[in-house]
Amino acid sequence: MLNALEVLTTVVVGVMVGVEFSVAFVINPILDKLPDDSYLSGRAHGGRMLGAVMPVWYIGSLVLAAVWAVAGWNDGGAGLVVTAAGLLVVSVVMSILLLVPINNRTKNWTPETRPADWKEQMNRWDRFHYVRVAVIIAAFALLVAARS
Repeated sequence: MLNALEVLTTVVVGVMVGVEFSVAFVINPILDKLPDDSYLSGRAHGGRMLGAVMPVWYIGSLVLAAVWAVAGWNDGGAGLVVTAAGLLVVSVVMSILLLVPINNRTKNWTPETRPADWKEQMNRWDRFHYVRVAVIIAAFALLVAARS
């Protein structure tokens, strides 16, 4: 049973990492090359769509890692799993404090309603997101290492 939990947790976190990595290094750079109105519409739509899914995914990943840490407490990789769970906590806190407030503003912008500093706000979100991606990649790597 523990083995199945380890695999499920690793896959769920790994797919989350893939999605967030692609947002940072594939989707947003593509959108950045579009004209401002199309760029803004694409980012707003992505903010609405992923903003609805990612909270469940982040919290679910954290819960799975925490359950793994408790269930596998006597295993050799427990310290790695606990550290990974800690990093997932950091990613959730970062999301709530730094990224979600920006996303909540930007997801409803239109070319007519965007503020004068809209590009700066998008760039700030991107910078925070790069850090969050690094944090969840580290958590994923620790989970993979804990399975070895």
